[in-house]
Amino acid sequence: MILTGDYHTHTPYSHGKNTVLENAVAAQKLGLKAVGITDHGFNHIIFGLRRRKLDALRAECTAAEKATGVKVLMGMESNLTSDRGDTDMKLSDLVHFDLYLCGLHEVLMYKTPKDFINLSVKNYFACKSGKRPSDKLFDTTTRAYINAVKNNPIDILTHINFRCFCDVKEVAKCCADYGTYIEINTKKYHITPEELNEMAETGVRFIIDSDAHSADRVGDTKIAEELLSQASVPLDRIDNIDGREPKFRFAEYKKTHM
Repeated sequence: MILTGDYHTHTPYSHGKNTVLENAVAAQKLGLKAVGITDHGFNHIIFGLRRRKLDALRAECTAAEKATGVKVLMGMESNLTSDRGDTDMKLSDLVHFDLYLCGLHEVLMYKTPKDFINLSVKNYFACKSGKRPSDKLFDTTTRAYINAVKNNPIDILTHINFRCFCDVKEVAKCCADYGTYIEINTKKYHITPEELNEMAETGVRFIIDSDAHSADRVGDTKIAEELLSQASVPLDRIDNIDGREPKFRFAEYKKTHM
């Protein structure tokens, strides 16, 4: 399985090992048309991208694209910071980016202490306990994902259900309605074949991403291939394989709003 583009990779601007250029070179060698440079969002306390470095990141993306011929998209893997759908990508930040990813992460500055408890602490201890989470926790996390998709022009939800719990089918319904992709992440085992089938029933479309933190993983598809071999999702529902290129929501938003 060969990707048309790998839209989720990291660099030292958060905690990736290799430079923008090195990720682009890796994409070039695999024959990819595009690579997303999507470092962690501003509110990540340890590894977050810093606004003061945005101009430098843009310069590196432009130079890497010129050197390799690969489309290098400057993006961010923003953080979900409340159950009202807030992220750490402000309206004033949007002008800087080409690609808008969003996921639920730990070690963040959440919108309020209550959000920290509901989205981070409760999910963390539910994962550690190995017990079925409460319906209330499912509802809270599901609501956070759905509100984020409704309130922001998010291109891709990353590694849904990794160290958290939500109703994947309800989230996928919302993504299908708003044109947001669900990521099949090949760094993390984050969904089951059954959950993938449930999401596919809604008509949502998918992207396979490496979530590479080193250049040698750019374009990796192993976990996705394992997952798809156990599920019944038609490959034509995945928009970055077999030569297909995704239609990203954020690009359309920028045409009409900026």
